[in-house]
Amino acid sequence: MIIDLPDTTVSKIAKSLVSVREEGGAVALGRVLTLIILIRHGAEEEVIEAANDASREHPMRVIVLMSDPHAPDADAEPRLDAEIRVGGDAGASEVIVLRAYGAAGNNSESLVTGLLPDAPVVAWWPRETPKQPSRSSIGRIAQRRITDAATQPDPAGWVAGLGGHYAPGDTDFAWTRVTYWREQLAAVLDQPPYEPVTAVEVRGAADSPSTAFLAAWLRLALDVPVDWEYLGPEEWVGGIKSVRLVRPGGDTLLERPEPGVAVLTQPGQALARAGVPPADPARVPGRGARSLDPDLLYGRVITEGWSLLRQADGGEDHV
Repeated sequence: MIIDLPDTTVSKIAKSLVSVREEGGAVALGRVLTLIILIRHGAEEEVIEAANDASREHPMRVIVLMSDPHAPDADAEPRLDAEIRVGGDAGASEVIVLRAYGAAGNNSESLVTGLLPDAPVVAWWPRETPKQPSRSSIGRIAQRRITDAATQPDPAGWVAGLGGHYAPGDTDFAWTRVTYWREQLAAVLDQPPYEPVTAVEVRGAADSPSTAFLAAWLRLALDVPVDWEYLGPEEWVGGIKSVRLVRPGGDTLLERPEPGVAVLTQPGQALARAGVPPADPARVPGRGARSLDPDLLYGRVITEGWSLLRQADGGEDHV
């Protein structure tokens, strides 16, 4: 069910939510968080679908705030249109879509404050992101702030600057996408021959900021030199290409010869092939909100790990 509220106010939206619940159209119990999604006009359906999927794992209220605070139309009349989506149009959540025009979009916090239930707040910027999310109007009221380096105009530059404005509660989906590689490499090191790693090589596509996250994590976790590089599109397109662990008895190589497949090569052992699950945009919000506690490892990777990589590179970022 979708309830349209054209040219409305936050107060009227709140009253409509109460009416919907009283009429039995929405269940308010069991919400564990409020997810605020900040996006420009015209790209809302994709993120609402992703939020609906996430709500099945974490019952939540979803507030989709669409405005363009970076380039407001000074001539546009201030106006707030809204939709309330419940039932089959909202997964296991309530979805409130706010479309702000003109000066109405200048103060994001005032648009959502009256719609926040007594639950932790998670903020998600699917595309355009403030330079310092934790200091933005919505970031200040959020316990968890989710960005995505892969959607930034300069993904490599975005990753390089994360440590400079990190605040507890920040996380990035490019870091979440490294989970498979971290699990596989940890499993390799937990098996014989238990030889120390003396050096690491990481390669990935130029459009894959996860490559930098993985390199920084390995530098921090193993405390060995890490040689990492972004490959051009003629060499590899899409995601991390390979990780080589240099060891006294021979190298261990985890490599993707083609998208969707990873091959593990180890001295004296048969090749091991495994499927690499593709990044699923619909599961992204749920993963980012899985824990509301600060991701301390993420914080260390983008500060300590990245600093160690830069020192080895002579202070230069790989682009």
